[in-house]
Amino acid sequence: MGPLRRVATYAESLRGLTGDECPPLINLLGIAFLLHGRGPPFMENQMEQSKVKLWSLLHVPDGPLASHLDMLARDLLDQGFCARSIHVQIRLIAKFSLWLKARHVLLVTLSDVHVDRFLRQLKHWKSPRLGALACLRRLMAILRRSGAVGQESMAPCCKKSPTQEVVTAYGEHLRGAQALSRATCVQYLPFANRFLTERFKDGCVNLAELRAADVVDFIGRQAACLSPARAKSATIALRSFLRYLRLRGEVTMDLAAAVPTVPNWSMTGIPRAISEEHVRAVLENCRRDTAGGCRDYAILLLLARLGLRSGEIVSLTLDSIDWERGCVTIVGSKGGQRSELPLPQDVGKAIAQYLHQWRPHSTLRALFLRVNAPVGCLGSSTSIGSIVGAAIARAKVRPLHAGAHQFRHALACQMLRNGASLTEIGSLLRHQHQKTTAIYAKVDFAALRPLGLAWPGSAR
Repeated sequence: MGPLRRVATYAESLRGLTGDECPPLINLLGIAFLLHGRGPPFMENQMEQSKVKLWSLLHVPDGPLASHLDMLARDLLDQGFCARSIHVQIRLIAKFSLWLKARHVLLVTLSDVHVDRFLRQLKHWKSPRLGALACLRRLMAILRRSGAVGQESMAPCCKKSPTQEVVTAYGEHLRGAQALSRATCVQYLPFANRFLTERFKDGCVNLAELRAADVVDFIGRQAACLSPARAKSATIALRSFLRYLRLRGEVTMDLAAAVPTVPNWSMTGIPRAISEEHVRAVLENCRRDTAGGCRDYAILLLLARLGLRSGEIVSLTLDSIDWERGCVTIVGSKGGQRSELPLPQDVGKAIAQYLHQWRPHSTLRALFLRVNAPVGCLGSSTSIGSIVGAAIARAKVRPLHAGAHQFRHALACQMLRNGASLTEIGSLLRHQHQKTTAIYAKVDFAALRPLGLAWPGSAR
């Protein structure tokens, strides 16, 4: 007998014994799915129909988290989760609460250790919930914001290896004494860690044993497997690390002087620009009747019309646009300089449509937000690269290069073909040095053609 048939038989028996009406359909379906080994379904409009609670469970919740379920559900709703997703997460949290009660864990002592133990046990259950780790991490973040648990995780710190201790101290020096940005630290620290790991393979770090040969060998290996630009970054990071070691007195020799130079001449290539036909195809194939499509279309226009960098788009806020003056304020991703650019009509129209129709309701001031819950900022410039990659795939074009920066190069090349000077191009792209803009002179074939020498002899 199937679960629905058993529910029908159960309802008939209730009606015969008590004379009451058949239980509501949603309760019967919940029982049917329970008999079938699955949780109760959750109707998409159930949250809007209930004015008391945003969730429903077959059993009364218990445990240290039971009194916080309403608060958790409202917070998830504010983050943009749909009713079905909230119901699934609340059920998992209620199960976690019962697990905590069985182990006599109080809310004040709740930590990430308990989350890890619960998740390890969850793997052995017959139907582990997908996204359980993300759900419980979200739970801990909400509880910490509300003050229900401590702000710091109570998980015991794992003992660091000698290499990790040196690299951690180096990172604190970069952020503290050197006042370098987080992006610079993220770039420097992996090279320092790799250098020590390859040199002290046994794990025992004796910095006094470092020699110039170790430095030269390391850079040689990096240059063989990395691009010239990345290998140059390795030399810069290693020089910084070796100067730090000498400052601390860990080494007595000036090993930074032993770091070889990796050849990486500037102005050796030509701008990697996407063609105008491909730009047109990418814009035409971007949907504008969905939240994601409308947002992506506005981002693509900012790339194609204003040549913004990915980091500059991510840093845009609602206050960046002056609608009365028709301009947008850009905070440069290189140096943090602020500059104003005129807002083209099509770009302003696309942004206005996104803000009016599709932008999620949020207290965040970021201009562009994520489409899927939890609602938040785009995060980093890699998000723009992903948007560009998806747009190119939808347009079914194959540009010679990848990434969002090719739109910036395309704008400069188009301006040059239309008669703009290098000074005007540099002003729009906000270059700090003229030599940065000079690379676009390589694509000005009309101006370069008279400079070519005549072919010797009578050959053409």
